[in-house]
Amino acid sequence: MENNRESWGSKLGFIMAAAGSAVGLGNIWKFPFTAGNNGGGAFVLIYLIFVIFIGFSVMLTEFAVGRRKNLAAVGAYKSVDSRWTFAGVLGVLSGFLIMGFYPVVGGWALAYVFKVFGGLLTDPAAIGDVFGGFITNPVQPLIWMVAYLLLNVVIVVRGVSSGIEKAGKVLMPLLFGILILITIKGLTLPNAMAGVEFLFKPDFSKVTGAVVLAALGQAFFSLSLGMGCMITYGSYLNKQENLASNAAIVTAMDTAVALLAGLAMFPAMFSFGMEPAAGPGLVFVVVPSLFAEMGGLGVVFAALFFVALTVAALTSSVSLLEVVVAYLMDERKFTRVKSVITASTIMALMCVLASLSLGGVGPKLFGTGAFDVFDLLTDKIFLAIGGMLLCIFAGWRLDKEDLRKEITNEGDIAFGIFEFWYALVKYVIPVTIAIVAVSGIKSGFDSGVGAIMVIGVAIIAIFAAISKKL
Repeated sequence: MENNRESWGSKLGFIMAAAGSAVGLGNIWKFPFTAGNNGGGAFVLIYLIFVIFIGFSVMLTEFAVGRRKNLAAVGAYKSVDSRWTFAGVLGVLSGFLIMGFYPVVGGWALAYVFKVFGGLLTDPAAIGDVFGGFITNPVQPLIWMVAYLLLNVVIVVRGVSSGIEKAGKVLMPLLFGILILITIKGLTLPNAMAGVEFLFKPDFSKVTGAVVLAALGQAFFSLSLGMGCMITYGSYLNKQENLASNAAIVTAMDTAVALLAGLAMFPAMFSFGMEPAAGPGLVFVVVPSLFAEMGGLGVVFAALFFVALTVAALTSSVSLLEVVVAYLMDERKFTRVKSVITASTIMALMCVLASLSLGGVGPKLFGTGAFDVFDLLTDKIFLAIGGMLLCIFAGWRLDKEDLRKEITNEGDIAFGIFEFWYALVKYVIPVTIAIVAVSGIKSGFDSGVGAIMVIGVAIIAIFAAISKKL
């Protein structure tokens, strides 16, 4: 490692930061919704199997690739073969695109902490209209987006150990504590056990190919894989850290948050006879309506929920900003301050377009606004292909024995399943991720946004063609 390269101050700090990167909005709203739409317990069981075999394996691969040369997403690939530079750049581009809309939603979560205390729950029938009016307002969401993005800037500009690590040590325990409190409250409600049974008792008659694909996609995307975050975080690790152990802990923590989110919502939903809704509709309409049904304490629990949502978003977006910052520092030799200011300014401008698009303002691509374009390109194309390329790179381009030495710390740490892990990374995972990618592209055509999917693939092809010049 270069003497002037930053590093984590402690193992705990790294684990909290990496777990925070993995834990995001997808854990809080996407997991409960996807589980609800795909049979509950059967989906959860299949999801857990994919997390154990695929999620853990890809995360360990990212850590190993990043620490191998102590270089972030682009440098880690380029140091081996300049033709692979595009795979790292794809991760940086994913970071930019996700941060082109993620702070918008993070700003919503932050705003709703204050809206709850401002009387949001007093009229449950109006909660949906309040949300619709808020996100289509041309000014209010932008103010909260800037406030949220500034929180990211303050954390990342302080560096790895003084900023990201310290924030993770505070924010992750806070997130777990809040979710546990909400879960305990939900389990005390009438008929709450029906929600628990739905979540954890498999009904295999509901298992279809679509359910399996949904579980695979959720397992992959919920861990923040394929976007360079874990490669970047791994690049700050010292050579004494146990990569396999760290990957297992981070994977377990991310999964625990997803399950806690399910436990925080399903018992209450079954108690009050509500159905989960997709995306923002779940957390900004259904969940506030749930807390409104609880009476006086509902305000407190609603506020805690939106604090948790803000924290989950923040720990993820900090890592996405760091991916871009690390690229500018490593490859463009910018200072950290200059890198943070440059990246966050571009992201803020993209967020303005994304936020305004929800009110029907701004340019559209094939009839689709900026918010949905950024989301579609990353969720359906870039992340899946990024993860697939990572596994192909590790399995087919890197030397097997070099990987063994990296993961076992030159033989000092036992990793008895190395051969099994290597076979998964080299053969099985690229195929399974390709299935998810093809499924995502197909769903894009089915939903009328196929042209945007094609553009995403074309962008990747262009990067591959000019990779040596990047």
